[in-house]
Amino acid sequence: MASFVIEGGHRLSGEIHPQGAKNEVLQIICATLLTAEEVTVNNIPDILDVNNLIQLLREMGVTVAKKGIDSYSFKAENVDLAYLESDEFLKKCSSLRGSVMLIGPMVARFGKALISKPGGDKIGRRRLDTHFVGIQNLGADFRYDEERGIYEITADRLQGSYMLLDEASVTGTANIVMAAVLAKGTTTIYNAACEPYVQQLCRLLNRMGAQISGIASNLLTIEGVEELHGTQHTVLPDMIEVGSFIGMAAMTKSEITIKNVSYENLGIIPESFRRLGIKLEQRGDDIYIPAQETYQIESFIDGSIMTIADATWPGLTPDLLSVMLVVATQAKGSVLIHQKMFESRLFFVDKLIDMGAQIILCDPHRAVVIGHNHGFKLRGARLTSPDIRAGIALLIAAMSAEGTSTISNIEQIDRGYQNIEGRLNAIGARITRI
Repeated sequence: MASFVIEGGHRLSGEIHPQGAKNEVLQIICATLLTAEEVTVNNIPDILDVNNLIQLLREMGVTVAKKGIDSYSFKAENVDLAYLESDEFLKKCSSLRGSVMLIGPMVARFGKALISKPGGDKIGRRRLDTHFVGIQNLGADFRYDEERGIYEITADRLQGSYMLLDEASVTGTANIVMAAVLAKGTTTIYNAACEPYVQQLCRLLNRMGAQISGIASNLLTIEGVEELHGTQHTVLPDMIEVGSFIGMAAMTKSEITIKNVSYENLGIIPESFRRLGIKLEQRGDDIYIPAQETYQIESFIDGSIMTIADATWPGLTPDLLSVMLVVATQAKGSVLIHQKMFESRLFFVDKLIDMGAQIILCDPHRAVVIGHNHGFKLRGARLTSPDIRAGIALLIAAMSAEGTSTISNIEQIDRGYQNIEGRLNAIGARITRI
């Protein structure tokens, strides 16, 4: 099992480029199954979860060709439907949460999908009801094989339907949309997720011949078509990486420029960091963060303690709350971090407390952070990455800490961040993989 050894206390300087968005590209790759024609995808990040999904498609019979450093083409002309019932396929699905988004395309195009209960980060319950109920609303039959632990979904021809989703699930919305584009008739999805990831998926599908309206809203209307064709697509920069780099700059008192961030698709993220007192400046499509010796958390207009909480888009993405919590430990002032969507994502704060942070974990969803104002540094420590986002937050803490830290289980970080140590070392970090 690999580890990072981080020598803390080094300032960063220079430019850094965010990778392609992991949460978008997993959807896009699954969508290539909706046509027998070639689909080319650019700006694909070289990370574990994405590479595993690409390999899974190869084993399903999809012709995958690498076109460039970060470009691949996918041609799902001869999908091996027998392989999809094999124990090998189902085992691989169980270790890759993104595989759940194979259901919509497979049922829509081939009338059948089998999938085991997918894994992923241990960040609390992540139910699949929205996926299943939505596709059932389109006429699919679901059967759970308790002995094998697999879901079997079948449908002769999906039928368009009106549905009100019980939660604005990003992956649930994506799955239903991918199923509905080949369904007969009109599908209306209310309370749909409208994150940039879903917007990008819908735009891709429309270029493939789908008829989706209401993109960027929570009300999507899909007119089913007989078939889709090939196209090209470029993945957005990863907003979670952009936020992570903003946090790193603040914690290490560094001056950096984050290049080509697709600022219009960052939503409330820049303003959320400004609420923690971090100065940042939009320069064209880049973000410039000046070196700051101190940053002060805002309070609300009535003087009450600032609360930073996640919410469905256009609210703050839950994937950045771990980073913001760490950043707050060195701010001036206090903040309540409220993680509404996952009940286990704050359970890494005990590691920060061991490093010297002042944090009160109120319950599985809320933590009060009392900032040090850089009065004293966090201490280096031996740490373990429990999930992707907590892993990058701990890396940020270690980079700002006094002394040397070791983070084990960095395979979790590798699942979401491409060559993170190489890119950070290039601008002044001291991170060694062992």
